Amino acid sequence: MGDAPAPAADRRSPAARRPSEQGDHVKIKQTAGRQHHAGPLTYVLLGLAALVSLFPLYWNLVAASHTGERVVEAPAPLLPGPHLFDNLTFAWNQVDMGEALVNTTVVAGLVALSTVLFSTLAGFAFAKLPFRGRNVLLALVVATMTIPPQLSVIPLYRIITDLGWVDQLQSVVLPSLVAAFGVFFMRQYLLEALPVELVEAARVDGAHSLRIIWHVVFPVARPAMAVLGMLVFVQSWNDFFWPFIALTPDGNPTLQVALAGLGSGNHTINQAIVLTGALISTLPLLLVFALLGKHIVGGITSGAVKS
Repeated sequence: MGDAPAPAADRRSPAARRPSEQGDHVKIKQTAGRQHHAGPLTYVLLGLAALVSLFPLYWNLVAASHTGERVVEAPAPLLPGPHLFDNLTFAWNQVDMGEALVNTTVVAGLVALSTVLFSTLAGFAFAKLPFRGRNVLLALVVATMTIPPQLSVIPLYRIITDLGWVDQLQSVVLPSLVAAFGVFFMRQYLLEALPVELVEAARVDGAHSLRIIWHVVFPVARPAMAVLGMLVFVQSWNDFFWPFIALTPDGNPTLQVALAGLGSGNHTINQAIVLTGALISTLPLLLVFALLGKHIVGGITSGAVKS
């Protein structure tokens, strides 16, 4: 006997058997390139978040435009006053804010560059280079993040004292040349973003290690390097604990150390002058973000999409 004829449903082509799936596929293709627009609720929530985030900066500006007596009164002022330029001039002249700005820029820039460079190199080694004891060394690096920085203050201060680096900028820069967080951050990024086949192909073509790092690792790691550099720069710019110990307000201060000497006199502290100094120290960061924000975000988003 011959085989029984297949049911009509089975003799149909796959496109005829699954019209709903084919329609869904076409619908996905049609909507893939569309740009989704946010609704009114999204804009309201984003506006509220922006207002909450910007209010401390606004009130800092308001406080810097009033006298010290008015700032501490209740209720606190919510509108700008007439003393902003007087307070700016007084704060700039009471301590050498110009020198502090230059020192902070040098320290934050060097710390950010060195941390990004060394963290990228170490992260590449931990992510893609097989060597004995790699996991143990990585665990030790991560474990250093659990040590409070206060424990290293006394031995570190004795070292810089013996070297004669007290009140010198290198005493702030050298202990921060690399960070365990940066190494772990770059290792995690390169672990996924950098295919090991790309490194092996470069070695087969005869590229040495430095050329691989320059032409393969750095281009792939550029988005993460931008994020890490931004985070480290801001953290170093706002760092107070160790610079206050290693530097002096009257010698070679950074901005945060200089702010510690603002507003003092007659056994009282003028809070308006202190907040004016805080405003001065914040403006360069806002300028950097205004000028480079698009480039940083563009670098992040360019590395976030996989083909």
